[in-house]
Amino acid sequence: MTSAQRFPRYESAIDVEALVAIDMHVHVEIDDHGHSSLPDDLAAAASAYFSADGPRPDIDGIAAYYRERRMAAVVFTVDARTQLHHAPISSEEVAAGSARNNDVLIPFGSVDPHRGNDAVAGVRRLVEDHGVRGFKFHPTVQGFDPSDERFYPVYEAIQDAGVVALFHTGQTGIGAGMRGGRGFRLAYSNPMLLDSVAADFPDMQIVMAHPSVPWQDEALSVATHKQNTWIDLSGWSPKYFPAELVRYANSILRSRVLFGSDFPLLTPERWMSDVEKAAFKPEVMPGILKDNAVRLLGL
Repeated sequence: MTSAQRFPRYESAIDVEALVAIDMHVHVEIDDHGHSSLPDDLAAAASAYFSADGPRPDIDGIAAYYRERRMAAVVFTVDARTQLHHAPISSEEVAAGSARNNDVLIPFGSVDPHRGNDAVAGVRRLVEDHGVRGFKFHPTVQGFDPSDERFYPVYEAIQDAGVVALFHTGQTGIGAGMRGGRGFRLAYSNPMLLDSVAADFPDMQIVMAHPSVPWQDEALSVATHKQNTWIDLSGWSPKYFPAELVRYANSILRSRVLFGSDFPLLTPERWMSDVEKAAFKPEVMPGILKDNAVRLLGL
């Protein structure tokens, strides 16, 4: 039996008008069988770094959480099996969980770029058979330089499919405080590495996730120059956002900035509360919270 036969294909049933917001950055950290997206040592270190000891809901729990808040959520995991030597959560199961909660969830897939032709085939399968709307990459955790042309066939498949590529950028709490940062290279998550990707794949929409500390100016430069790039505001409380990021979001990038939380490590409630302490103009907030994501995702 193929994965397409085992799992239903995702089709959105989201009522956009009824939504308060669309959270572009929600991690599925536990699958339906209790398997974690990270090895135990990394999961413990990340919880300590973020001071986050709260629950890690499965995908149905995530759906219930967002349904209560009248929000939709883009959900994903990260396939880093080569770097972590740890089996990933199944992107097929993420898509299937989204299909049974298609009023609030939007699935992104993940492939390990190191797996070459298997990764390319995975992109095509996840889009065609399972209906995912994009792909999540974490260059530091997956251990790859996103500008390396060895990985271009993966981007070609994503561009051909017309779906989104979302990249972690900037600092990460994964591996922080561990011996040698557990061997992870922060430089792989410098957003300037995505400039050549955006240039060579002009029809692929690229989201640079998080305020890209300490490379915020690089991210703003790429986003200003490359019209196929976006910035999501996940992973940091808005009260800590760099002033330049807020200034650009209020002006020339207002149509390509997206709300994201980084749930479960940062909750949408905290983000929504703290955004009142940032200097966003009231007129840009509808776009940031929902309208820009609706356009990007084709909802």
